[in-house]
Amino acid sequence: MDGVPGLSFDGIRPGETFTYQFPLKQSGTYWYHSHSDFQEQRGHYGAIVIDPAEPDPVAYDRDYVVLLTDWSDQSPQDIYATLKKEGHYYNRRRRTVGDLWEEIRQKGVSQTWRDRKMWNEMRMSDRDIADVTGYTYTYLMNGQTPDANWTALFKRGEKIRLRFINGAAMSIFDIRIPGLKMTVVASDGQNIEPVTVDEFRIGVAETYDVIVEPEQDTAYTLFAQTIDRSGYARGTLTSDPRLQAKVPAMDYAPVLTHRDMGMDHSAHAMGDMPGMDHGGNHSGHSMHQDMHKGMDHSAHNMEGMDHSQHAGHQMPGNTTDLGLAGYGSNAPVEHLPSEYGPGVDMRASMPANGLHDPGIGLRDHQQRYGRKVLTYGDIRNLTPTLDRRQPEREIQLHLTGNMERYMWSVNGIKFSDAEPLIFKYGERLRVTLVNDTMMTHPIHLHGMWSELETGDPEYIPRKHTVLVQPGSTISYLVTADAYGRWAYHCHLLYHMPGMFREVRLV
Repeated sequence: MDGVPGLSFDGIRPGETFTYQFPLKQSGTYWYHSHSDFQEQRGHYGAIVIDPAEPDPVAYDRDYVVLLTDWSDQSPQDIYATLKKEGHYYNRRRRTVGDLWEEIRQKGVSQTWRDRKMWNEMRMSDRDIADVTGYTYTYLMNGQTPDANWTALFKRGEKIRLRFINGAAMSIFDIRIPGLKMTVVASDGQNIEPVTVDEFRIGVAETYDVIVEPEQDTAYTLFAQTIDRSGYARGTLTSDPRLQAKVPAMDYAPVLTHRDMGMDHSAHAMGDMPGMDHGGNHSGHSMHQDMHKGMDHSAHNMEGMDHSQHAGHQMPGNTTDLGLAGYGSNAPVEHLPSEYGPGVDMRASMPANGLHDPGIGLRDHQQRYGRKVLTYGDIRNLTPTLDRRQPEREIQLHLTGNMERYMWSVNGIKFSDAEPLIFKYGERLRVTLVNDTMMTHPIHLHGMWSELETGDPEYIPRKHTVLVQPGSTISYLVTADAYGRWAYHCHLLYHMPGMFREVRLV
C-alpha cells in the first residue's frame, strides 16, 4: 500500500479511485503526499495523526498540527528545468565585491586569493545552501503565508502539543518560539525521552512533536526560518486572538567551510591547510587529492558496497554492545569507480560523523545566542530497542552529485541506471550513508525503520527520514521485515529523480 507508481502499484489514472487499506501498527504524527511527477510541490499532501491504542505517555491539554510547506507560482517543471540549466539560479546570496574586501581585511590578500582560487576551480559556491529559495518560494504554515499569520489559542498554564511536519518540497526549516522552551517528545511519530531545547532543525519529511507550557497571557511567534535564511514561515500561539508577538529577525546566512566538504582536518590534528592541493582538473574529478586514489577498487565495484566480507573490517558484532557504532561504521570510507565521472564533482576524504552536529548555520547558536539546539545525539527512544541483534552485514552508500550540472545520484549512479538494493527478509543490517556533497540531504527509507546508532543500544531511536550533513556520515540499523519493493531516496523533490534507489526484499 506504499503508493509509489512503478514500485508498489501502477498509479491512479485520471477519473479513477483507489482505496488504500493497511493495518495501523503504530501511532504518532505522520503525513502523506503524492509520489507522481512533481505533484507534491503543487499541494498534494496532508497530515496524518494516529492516536495510540493505549494511554498516551505524553500529557497535554491542546493539540495542534503545524504543517510547513513551500509554494511557488512557478510550475515545478519550470523550476526543475531552470535548475538543470543553472543550479545556482535561485541563489541571491552570492559573493560581492564588498565581501571580497572584507575577506582581504580579515585574512589578507594571499589567503583570500587561495580561498577564491579553490572555490572557482571547483566551480562551487560556499553560499550554495539551498537550491530553491525565497526568491521564488513563499513559506507556509498550515497553508497560510507569514502575513496571513496562522493562529493557535491557549489558556495560561495549559500544556500545548505542537506536531511539526515538514511537508515542503525543497526547504529545511529551523524552528524556535522566542520566549518559550520546547520539550521534544516524539520524532517521526515515535515517542522519545523528553528533551528540552530552544531550537531544532526539521528536514523535509521529518516530524517532531513538542510540548510548550506558556506561563503568561500573551502571544508567542512560531518561527520557522529556512536553512539558507532566504525566508520564513510563521504563526502565532496566543491567549487572545487580538494579540500578536514580534516576528524575530532571521539569523545570519551560513557559509560553507572545509568541514562541509568532508575535509575537517582539525579532527586529524592537521590544521586547516590553505596550501592544500585540491587538484587541477575539476571537471568530474575530485576537488582534492583523493586519499584513496591509489587503492585497488576492483573488489568494491558493486552497488551498495557490502562490507560484510571486507578484509580487515571488524564488524561491531564482535563486540559486546552496539555502542561502538555510535560514531558510524568501522568500515573505511571507500569511493567506488562509479564516483569518478562527470556526474560527481567532489568526494569527502575525511567525513565527520553528523550525529552530534546541529548543522550548518546552527553550530554556534549556543555560544552566540544561548540557544540549545537539538541534535540526533540527544534523541533516545522512550521504549527499549525491539531488535537487539547485531547487524549481519553492512552497506555503505555515497550521496553524490554535481552542483554545476545539477546531477544527483547514489554512488555516482543515477536511479535510471541503478540496480536495486537487495535486502534479505528478516536480516538485521547496518546502512552507512556518506554525504560526498556540500548540501544537507534528508534520506527516506520506505517500509522499514531507520534506527539511528546514537551510542545507546538500549533505546535506539527509530526514524523514517534521516538528515545527512554535508561532508559527513551517519549510520543506522534496519530490520528487513517488510516484503516488497520499496523506495529509498533523498526527499528533496528535485534531487529525487537521480538520488533514488529501489530496495527489494527477497
